[in-house]
Amino acid sequence: MIKTASLKASAKSVALRQSIEQNLDRLLQAWLVIAGLGSALRIATSPAAVPGSEVAIVAPYALLILAPALSLWLALRWFADGQEMAQPTVRLAVVGRWRSVGPAEAQRNPLFGADGLMVSLLVGMLLNIPIRALEYLAATPAMAGSVPAWLTVLRTMMTLDVVLMTSLYAIAFVAALRRASVFPRLLASVWLLDLGLQGLTARMVAAEPGLPARVAEALQGLLVGNVWKVLISIGIWLPYLLLSKRVNVTFRHRVPA
Repeated sequence: MIKTASLKASAKSVALRQSIEQNLDRLLQAWLVIAGLGSALRIATSPAAVPGSEVAIVAPYALLILAPALSLWLALRWFADGQEMAQPTVRLAVVGRWRSVGPAEAQRNPLFGADGLMVSLLVGMLLNIPIRALEYLAATPAMAGSVPAWLTVLRTMMTLDVVLMTSLYAIAFVAALRRASVFPRLLASVWLLDLGLQGLTARMVAAEPGLPARVAEALQGLLVGNVWKVLISIGIWLPYLLLSKRVNVTFRHRVPA
């Protein structure tokens, strides 16, 4: 019974991963349409633009829409032969007892590939993109011209955060999907950068005079929420990335010693 359930779960993960791979073009198109409509709605419901400030208003939303799509498209080309990438010379994951194997032996291993629990991680990284975009659209009004300095800093940092992090999560997603050896340390670096950006945003906005208390409270809630999401992801997935046989054979070309 347990074996049958395990086989069914494995088959479902394979089917889901294959569906994601086969529909990446549709996912990109859906993102462009939905993100474009969401951005247009946000601009339409924001304060009226000062004449001549249209470019400044539209530019952050154009980046929000295009940056993750372009990053994913580029990553599909960077990691087209991801499983053939050379292994790093210095191992950062030193937990456990492992024996290195050659690329051919690793690829023959039944656990080689981005299936099993890896599919949940893939879906999580992919979903992180629209979630971050939705938070940005909800928290950041479209405005330009003469605005308080704190609002300029806030909007700049929030735009930097959403554009950079959605792009990097898209790249990490493709690296995992294409079984690139760089994936585990790439995702760890993205996590650390994500945490750092939350702290940097809080510090830079708080340093600006005139920040309303209600805005400071809302911003703190958003940033703390982002930090907790990253920490929860690290708590769940870091042990898996270090100890999983699938991860080690797929991305590090090593098996239990």
